[in-house]
Amino acid sequence: MMALSESQIPPDAQHYLVCGTEDCERNCQFYCNDCHQPMCEQCRDEHQKNKKTKIHEVVPYKLRKRQLPVEKCKIHKKEIDLLCGECQIPICSKCTGTKEHRGHWFTNLEIVFAEKVSIYNKEIANIRSYFEPTSKDLKKEIAGDVTKIKKTMEDIRTSMKAEAESVKKLVDTVTSDKIEQVDKIEQSLLQTLNGQNQGIDDYINYLNGLVKTFYGYLSPSDINNLTFALKSEKILIKPIPETSKPVPPVFTAGQYSKEDVAKLLGRITVPNTKPENRKIKPMETASTQLKPTGKQRKQDREKSDVKQTLSLSSSVTKVREYTVPGVYDVFHISLGKSGRLWVSDYGGILVQTDLQGNQLQKIQTNGGSDGYHTVTQDGDLIYTDKQNKVINRITPDNTITEFIKTGNWRPLSIHSSQINGDILVGMQTDEEAKVTRYNKAGTEIQSIQRDNKGQPLYKYPHYITENINGDVCVSDYNNDAVVVVDKSGQHRFSYTGQRSRITPYGICTDVLGHILVCDDISKSVHLLDQDGQFLSLLFTEQHGVDHPFSVCVDDENNLWVGQYTTDTVKVYKYLQ
Repeated sequence: MMALSESQIPPDAQHYLVCGTEDCERNCQFYCNDCHQPMCEQCRDEHQKNKKTKIHEVVPYKLRKRQLPVEKCKIHKKEIDLLCGECQIPICSKCTGTKEHRGHWFTNLEIVFAEKVSIYNKEIANIRSYFEPTSKDLKKEIAGDVTKIKKTMEDIRTSMKAEAESVKKLVDTVTSDKIEQVDKIEQSLLQTLNGQNQGIDDYINYLNGLVKTFYGYLSPSDINNLTFALKSEKILIKPIPETSKPVPPVFTAGQYSKEDVAKLLGRITVPNTKPENRKIKPMETASTQLKPTGKQRKQDREKSDVKQTLSLSSSVTKVREYTVPGVYDVFHISLGKSGRLWVSDYGGILVQTDLQGNQLQKIQTNGGSDGYHTVTQDGDLIYTDKQNKVINRITPDNTITEFIKTGNWRPLSIHSSQINGDILVGMQTDEEAKVTRYNKAGTEIQSIQRDNKGQPLYKYPHYITENINGDVCVSDYNNDAVVVVDKSGQHRFSYTGQRSRITPYGICTDVLGHILVCDDISKSVHLLDQDGQFLSLLFTEQHGVDHPFSVCVDDENNLWVGQYTTDTVKVYKYLQ
């Protein structure tokens, strides 16, 4: 088995290095600076006993000297192995006697290279452990400020609308009062006119009575009428009653402008205050998580070997790969029965294929970059619809039915327990998040939201799985952590990375109780034991894995890996 080259090992990797001696597959612990070869403990002892190599400098692997690239001087055709201290250029040994470098001082290029490598590794470690996570913290703080600003502005809009509504009600009240005043004036004027009209009617009746009397005088049929008419004196007719024309009210329109109305309402002011700079924590206070020692990892593996016939392999080997038609990338994988594979991409396209790459079904969902689908013990696929806040079921005959309604909670991630068939769902509102457990029938039986101190456990639980001991393992994107609780909901631990923080995505467990979680920062898969102790990074550049975002383990203990840069699913053997 070939040893890993220097370029294939990231500076913060925790992968098991392999001895460089031919036909030796033991783990590398030492390094020969003369041969530039990694060695295990046994090969080191043999190397130091050999007469030809016993004077070689063998050191612990971390203290090794870096091998220089082999390059020959263009003038003297000798290997370049020195650095001119005056000119600061690499040269060969013959160049030291030339006119250009006469009187200059020289040093071993390998030593200088080793010093530079050490400096660069420290800077890389600083970037990973401080600058990058601190920058991410600032991004989160900015995102929090964006949320606050949006809420503040929405509150202002609500207040303005409420104030405007209040002014509208006052305008309606004043208008109603004035209309009532007009009604009263109208009633008074009409009453006066009606009185005058009645007076005229009475006067006309009076005149008609006089006319009738006078006609009786003109045609006397009775001697008495004649006698009365001869005796009557001058007749006086009552004068016509006086009437007057009404004086109607006059409406004078109010004088107002847009500015007058604006004065009635509140105003918006932007404080003339200089924005306060965000605080950046000093580098020396950046916290790092202690890694377990090699002895601790060895003890953990030995305990696992006692319980199981399987153990971790010293290397990761690709078994096969599949191209999934219809998706652009692979953000989540669910393995079904009879060799069926469900894959979803960033755009929410959910595709079912067989292992020959034939597309069997394609659905457009809104699951996006979350672990939103899982295969049940019965072989059905269930998936979340966070927009409509439901969980749907797809039966083997491709019928889609609504299975569970989640109320006000948006379901993000889902996992069907292989222990008892329970359904675990990571969900969220705008203010909080939780994990809910349902039984097979879809009845809620448990809610996990806070730790024993009352603090929230989750922020964005976008991938979820269950371990062999019943632990619920959640990949929480906004917490930059894997949050693990036991089956009763008690918080056990949170894994936040090794030398630097993680950005966790897909998560799964295996038959040994290992937790495997994809990390976008290291572009690898972190392998943890059942108690959250870091064991190794499973992949380096040599494996051809770039940005793994989804993982799952099949019945043959193979690890399936999906990436967001390709539509190919790769299968690896990591247990033996």
